[in-house]
Amino acid sequence: MNTIRAGFIGTGAIARTHAWALNSLKYYYNDAPAIETVAACSARKESREAFAGSYGFEKACSIEEFVNDDTINTVFVLTPNKLHYEHFKAAINMASVRRIYLEKPVCSSEEEAQSISRLALGRPEVKIQVGFQYLFSPAVREALSFWKSGILGKPVHFDIKYYHSDYLKKEYRNKRLNRLTPAPDGGAMADLGSHAISLLIAFMGSFKINGAIQAGSFDDVDKRSDLFGQIMLYNPGTGVAGTLSASRITSGSGDDIVLEFFAENGALRYASAKADCFEYYSEDTGVWTKKTVGSMYRNITSFPSAHVPPGWLRAMAHAHYVFLTGTLGEVFVPDIDHGLAVQEMVVEAARQFDIFRQTLKAES
Repeated sequence: MNTIRAGFIGTGAIARTHAWALNSLKYYYNDAPAIETVAACSARKESREAFAGSYGFEKACSIEEFVNDDTINTVFVLTPNKLHYEHFKAAINMASVRRIYLEKPVCSSEEEAQSISRLALGRPEVKIQVGFQYLFSPAVREALSFWKSGILGKPVHFDIKYYHSDYLKKEYRNKRLNRLTPAPDGGAMADLGSHAISLLIAFMGSFKINGAIQAGSFDDVDKRSDLFGQIMLYNPGTGVAGTLSASRITSGSGDDIVLEFFAENGALRYASAKADCFEYYSEDTGVWTKKTVGSMYRNITSFPSAHVPPGWLRAMAHAHYVFLTGTLGEVFVPDIDHGLAVQEMVVEAARQFDIFRQTLKAES
């Protein structure tokens, strides 16, 4: 297998997890590719040099030097949301690049999404994967495969939640101001909700947004930024409806994702608090069945053991394995079309939040 020569655009906290994942692949997979970490790029010279030194990159450089390095064949775009489009464009215009891992959400506006689509169509030989790593969690993969089997019958409705609590703390907010801009650039629905929308599309397809509400406010946060947001969704083709909510201010929650899908012959649910399993209910048996999955990635690896509970980083490692090897047999891989479908719903959610705020203002 050809050597992966990887470059990072962005050297913040999320970049550390990607560096860990690349370094860890050789422990998890016998056929992991050879990887050389070539260049770490960010706006601040001090931060990129510290990152490169800590995680074994050959050099730290500016974006100008990065895009002119024709030895880089794999780029990870790991900058803040509002810079994703700019750096994706820079990466896909590098003639040597064959793979781009683009963190979510893919961009910050409808115009940027349209441009990304054109750029991707212009370089069909470049593999693009979007950073929805929850799709690679073992239990989510198995739950998705089970749901798509049709055993539970025709879908009827759903409820999806992704909740945090950390933004209740002012000191936490102060360190993450770039995530508190109004949607679709920032806010809970763009940052956290994009993961939930990604999961919804994987399980059920795309939906129309029929309304939205938001809640929560602090003096130091733009009133247009959704700290809590909920959208109502409907698919006119299937008649399936449901709600999806994202929150940064739900007290008592950590990194909590809850999926509940209801069908005519049963139901399925998954919660990240019990990440090693999913559950399903059958109308035929009248009981809930717990399906324990552990860290099993069937036909590839079960390291360190199929019985070891999986974690957020384990799914990240598998996402990188799929990205770099092109392994077949995955239930769902978030390509650029998927990322753009998520972005379309994020942009529409932002529009619906604006309508909600205007309605409240008119009524007050």
